[in-house]
Amino acid sequence: MPIQHLVLFDGIERNNLLPLAATRALADFRVGILTIREKWEKHFHMPADILTQEYLQPKYHYTQKDKCVFINACILPDMVLLNEIEKLPDNSVLKDQNTIIAIKTDATINNLDDLLKTDTANVKNVKHDIQIRFPWHIFILNGQEIKSDIELMQLKPNGEMLSKSNTIFGMENVYVNGKISCECAVINATKGPVYLGRESEIMEGTTIRGSFALGEQSTLKMQSKIYGDTTIGPHCKVGGELSNVVMFGYSNKAHDGFLGNSVIGEWCNLGADTNNSNLKNDYGNVKAWNYTAKEFINTSLQFCGLIMGDHTKSSINTMFNTGTVTGVGANVFGSGFPPKFIPDFSWGGAQGFEVFTLEKVNEVAQRVMERRGIELTDIDKNILKYIFEETKEFRK
Repeated sequence: MPIQHLVLFDGIERNNLLPLAATRALADFRVGILTIREKWEKHFHMPADILTQEYLQPKYHYTQKDKCVFINACILPDMVLLNEIEKLPDNSVLKDQNTIIAIKTDATINNLDDLLKTDTANVKNVKHDIQIRFPWHIFILNGQEIKSDIELMQLKPNGEMLSKSNTIFGMENVYVNGKISCECAVINATKGPVYLGRESEIMEGTTIRGSFALGEQSTLKMQSKIYGDTTIGPHCKVGGELSNVVMFGYSNKAHDGFLGNSVIGEWCNLGADTNNSNLKNDYGNVKAWNYTAKEFINTSLQFCGLIMGDHTKSSINTMFNTGTVTGVGANVFGSGFPPKFIPDFSWGGAQGFEVFTLEKVNEVAQRVMERRGIELTDIDKNILKYIFEETKEFRK
């Protein structure tokens, strides 16, 4: 049947993507230029509904309609997979080993539990490697997704739109999406594309190596040093040195300091001279905290930096160790290296932590969001309250 309705759902993989998945459906993860939702919507040429955790569902629209396909939002699309999904018969499941990729069913699906319990005898298996199963997969896949998104968005190179004050190498790989401000910068797109979103600003002295994407209304401050494969989402302010970093949006790292092989959620702020380590002194594999296992697990990566949940802040001169995970709503400050796992709603640093109360987190979040003209809604507050209760066991 021709697909007329698209639903992106959060599969069991979602639990390994905390704390980034605590405040959003997986469809709203940004990888490359676009979010996962935007990628699928452009492939199918239709808007997507979202089926997610019960406490997150009020944030999203979901209605089951006829001729509907449910797609696991941890899966990133390509044309080969799109063809497999479109050919999938009614009442069938498309899988990659034990991972559900897509479901077509005429059963009534009211919530996520209904979907994951769907009994479909017809199973088709395919191999598809472009999946976000752990937070570090976001920065691992980011470079190739920037390139894929440029193709998906059908962009044409137009680096000549930039001011003559800039020095540009690889003009054929520069994409300017609307009016921007960029003066006296050095852009090297010979190794990968550079995408600049509308109303973004690149200040004087900035150096950029592709692959790189700058979201709309985001700013690179003076003398920023940006290495590939990095994405700065919309409404961010960034300075200092970044390498293979993804910032979802609405977050700031406005001053000097190094950030590498990292993922930063929304409404975060990294104080001046915040640095992270992304390589162990012994060059061994990095371990990072996993909420499901409730312990540190092997990432199998030599380079892995910081994973930061939404609404978390670090003070001036904060130092994050290799493979640090900070939960939602934390406030980190003080000298020395804080622990490699900083629980949600924690206040403190290397000398110890107290509880950063829900009331205080809401107060700060409201203040920060108002600066962008965005309201902290009752839905947002309920989500934060749920996370606060669910993560109490980690704040011991």
